[in-house]
Amino acid sequence: MISVNLVGINVYEVVLEGSSESFHSVTLEPGFYQELCQGTNTHEWVIIQAFKFLLENEERSAIASQFDLADLPQRYPDFVATMQDRLGYTQLKLERGW
Repeated sequence: MISVNLVGINVYEVVLEGSSESFHSVTLEPGFYQELCQGTNTHEWVIIQAFKFLLENEERSAIASQFDLADLPQRYPDFVATMQDRLGYTQLKLERGW
């Protein structure tokens, strides 16, 4: 299970539960949030989906304890497109001609 709590301005604590809990401090700046979903999802849902993406692409133990979501496209060039698909933003762009 993935839980997300706002702990500061644009900063969230993410807890990955399971056999061993891990804690992560994640920054989600407004501009990158808009790029990912144009406000169509909650910040928490965006972060949960980002962690699902990370867990599909690397070992749980390899996820940094502190990072900015905007840094992920440098490591994963398909991150933004994948997230936009997961968050339904790609479909909205097509339907609304954005």
